[in-house]
Formats: sequence, C-alpha cells, structure tokens
Amino acid sequence: METILNVKELTMDFGGLRALDHLDMDVNQGEIVALIGPNGAGKTTFFNCITGIYAPTKGDILLMSPDGKCQRINGLKPNHVTEKGMARTFQNIHLFPNMTVLENVMIGRHCRTVSGIAGAIFRTGKTLEEEKQVAERSYTLLEKVGLESFVNALAKNLPYGAQRRLEIARAMATEPFLLLLDEPAAGMNPLETNELDELIVDIRDKEHISILLIEHDMKLVMSLSDRIFVMDYGKKIAQGTPDEIRNNPAVIKAYLGEDIDA
Repeated sequence: METILNVKELTMDFGGLRALDHLDMDVNQGEIVALIGPNGAGKTTFFNCITGIYAPTKGDILLMSPDGKCQRINGLKPNHVTEKGMARTFQNIHLFPNMTVLENVMIGRHCRTVSGIAGAIFRTGKTLEEEKQVAERSYTLLEKVGLESFVNALAKNLPYGAQRRLEIARAMATEPFLLLLDEPAAGMNPLETNELDELIVDIRDKEHISILLIEHDMKLVMSLSDRIFVMDYGKKIAQGTPDEIRNNPAVIKAYLGEDIDA
C-alpha cells in the first residue's frame, strides 16, 4: 500500500511539558487507522500538530497527495493543510449553530471555490453557476451521511448524533483524501454508534477517503480498524492489527485493567 501520511519523530513541548515524544506514525491509502490511549496521552495534541493548529517542536509531517507529490506540511496554517487534502472533525463539535445544515456544508466548499470578492459583489454568471454547484455538491454530501431531510434546519436544532454527521459532511466537502475524526462516537448512543460505524466504512469504501480516528469506544475501534496505534504519556507504546493490540501487555497495562473488548 502507498503511504499517504508519514509522521517521523514528532515532538511537541509546552514549556517544560513534553506532550509528544518522538512519535512515529503512518497511514496508508485505503486504510482505517485508529489512534488510542488513556486520557491525556497526547492524541488530540497529535491531531493539532499535523493539521497546523500547533507548530511542533521538531519532527516531520509528510503528506503524499494522490498525484504522487510528497509535501512537508510542518508550519502550514490549518486552511492550507486542508487545501492539501487533509480535513478533520473535532472532539467538541464546531458547527455554525445559527446557520442551516446545508449552509454548514457549503462553508466546507470554500477552499475549493475560485470566485472572488468582485464576483460576489457583481453577481456574475460564473459566480452564480459556482454557487449552484456548491449547493448541489453539498446536498449530495448530506444524502451520503443521511441528513438530507434536515437540509433547511438550523444546525443547533439537530439531534446530537446528527450534528456529528454534519461535521463529517462539512469536512468531506473540502474534498480530502485523508479524513481525521477526533472521537466521532463521543456522546452517541449504541444505535448512533452502529450507524457511525457503517458511515465510516462507506466513506472509505465508496468515497475512497482514508481515515485516521481517535476513539475511546473500543468496540468501534476493534471492528473498524485495519491498524491501531497506541499512545501513553506522549509516546507510541504499540502498533498493530486489532488482534495484536487486544493481546498486547503494554496496552493492557496502559489502560490500567480496562477491558478493551468492551
């Protein structure tokens, strides 16, 4: 498999605190990869570093685009990382609550549009056609995540699980080849989690988008993942298939007796 994300020796210091300690990780094309670990292990810090929210202290973040171009994305701003083809969701939902469901997804298309200020002011034919295409593409994404019936609803009025799906649709609107999901099942009931499981597999299989996710729901992780990386205190302590991770003594110790089959 072709590697599309290759992280080498990633280190992040906050003053005297080392949140990430020479972390190596990779994602291959077509994979669903999980990143797990106890609270405070550094998982979200890792996401923040590779998506441009934090500038890592040292290390390399290499992104391989579908055209075969390898790019070092350290130091890029988050919007430029998104333009390169890597999008994310957040542990705490970051929607525009007073905008409609469709408008939230349309915002995700911004990095793929070309109309400028002049077009917006003078409402040129080219601008109007692009707006139509954005709306149509956004509606198609809502259909794919099962939210088309909420198209004109305000985002704040959606059920919690639907808000999670909306954030995924907005990230997909940026046309990523790698999608990062930060605890997508957090707060979901079992039915919503099962639906999320199916959605993530569909995104990989039907949309050909590779997935890297942080998740505490070990049943979801074990059923979805091709490979799993395990962190503790900012370090990678294990990696492997779900079966290998399930029986790894270092992983069991890091979880302090938690049953990762639960």
